[in-house]
Amino acid sequence: MAGPWSMVKQSTLMHLCFAISYFTSGLIINTVQCVLYFGLKPFNKRLYRKIGYYLCYSFYSQLVFLADWWSGSTLYVYISDEDLKHCGKEHVLLLMNHTYEVDWLVGWMFCEKVGVLGNCKAYAKKVIQYIPTVGWAWKFAEFVFLERSFDKDKEIIGRQIKEIMDYPDPVWLLLNAEGTRFTEKKHEASIKFARDRGMVELKHHLIPRTKGFTASLPELRNRGVILDIQLAINKDSPIKPTIFNILNGKPIEAHMHVRRITYDQVPEDETQAAEWLQELFRQKDIMQESFHKHGDFFTGSNVTRKVPVKLQPRLQTLINMVAWNVLTVVPMTYYLLQLLISGEFMYFSIGASILTAFYGLMVKAIGMSKISKASSYGSEKKNGHSLHNGSSTNETTKTK
Repeated sequence: MAGPWSMVKQSTLMHLCFAISYFTSGLIINTVQCVLYFGLKPFNKRLYRKIGYYLCYSFYSQLVFLADWWSGSTLYVYISDEDLKHCGKEHVLLLMNHTYEVDWLVGWMFCEKVGVLGNCKAYAKKVIQYIPTVGWAWKFAEFVFLERSFDKDKEIIGRQIKEIMDYPDPVWLLLNAEGTRFTEKKHEASIKFARDRGMVELKHHLIPRTKGFTASLPELRNRGVILDIQLAINKDSPIKPTIFNILNGKPIEAHMHVRRITYDQVPEDETQAAEWLQELFRQKDIMQESFHKHGDFFTGSNVTRKVPVKLQPRLQTLINMVAWNVLTVVPMTYYLLQLLISGEFMYFSIGASILTAFYGLMVKAIGMSKISKASSYGSEKKNGHSLHNGSSTNETTKTK
């Protein structure tokens, strides 16, 4: 039987408070971003990006709070001391498996600990930029929004990466090379694709799409490094890695292997670079198999064993969340109560409608996270082009 505190964490009222804080603060931050975008960026792009870092951090860290403090989730990071020294000090392209509903949030937990959360960016579907709060924040933060047409996207990728690599502080750019989150149905299609082409089948990943990666390399070389991230969560864990469980205060335990790769290890030839990415995912697949079979990344692979580092929550996320709740939830609750107890049907209806809207936004946001926060260049075929080199739409897995 759940204790009183667990019942509080699972209550709709608390979830509504989070929704009010998150979406109200998001609109406030969007407004400030918009003013700075038109009023400051044309004259001082460097200062605009500096301020933008803190605005994005304040927005994103509310979700990190839910993972770190509210649910008490744990993140173990397996990284060498040398690689850890570089974290947060250089531009990075993140190559991460897209396996879980919460993998983006676990990634943000890591980014927050090394001081780059406000400059986290990703390749994302263009339609996301029109979504209030999250999409608008990403638009003003100069995410790489793609058309899903390679002819157009190749030019967008080159131009946008050149822009964000000019940031005054380190930027971490996420590329989900699998293109979409792992599901059994998509995995079956991925296996068929591999068999039809005589490729090595992957057991725990989808065959990576290479065009987004190879199109990014010219602007990335000599401007940072690659971080290969392998995320694993015990399949037998009684608490499944979902946003809803974290919102209900249920802790998950995640394990993340991090390896720093310099660009001189990646071939310059496009075909060879594509094969390099395929080989990287074969290695990642072996590591994931080792984790699920032996409980670590190392026993069943040739990867050097590393001692895990348990990353502790930072006070910044707690303070930020408390501040936004005082600024948004307290006054919003007061005015909503005034509307609900006014005795006037119209005012009551307005208050009830506002509460319903916030609840609907929360449910919608959870639903979006199940699809994906961001992904690499998609799998739909546009203008005769498709994701996998030499593939057709019918042969590739579809992006949700």
